[in-house]
Amino acid sequence: QVQLVESGGGLVQTGGSLRLSCAAPQSMFGISAMGWHRQAPGKERELVARVMSGGSTKYADSVKGRFSISRDSARNTVYLQMNSLKPEDTGVYYCYAVRDRFTYWGQGIQVTVSS
Repeated sequence: QVQLVESGGGLVQTGGSLRLSCAAPQSMFGISAMGWHRQAPGKERELVARVMSGGSTKYADSVKGRFSISRDSARNTVYLQMNSLKPEDTGVYYCYAVRDRFTYWGQGIQVTVSS
């Protein structure tokens, strides 16, 4: 069973910053994409950002200019730098990795932005 290990969540005030990390097993080769989704209370899960193996990135419109995703391929780790956080960024953030058309998910990590 593939396990993605997430870290870096927590409570922060509006305007603050957090950095999320997600590590896939070192033995997991051939990952084509890694990224983050989030689920706010009472809402559906949505894509926040993703990075492809070639380096291309995609962001939700709501986080463009504030969040930045990066990937350390040697460590199978993806990072999400979140700046200028807003209360609407509150939710559970889920890391994912795609390999051979299968998507593997982390357990989720809570991010809470207080107003």
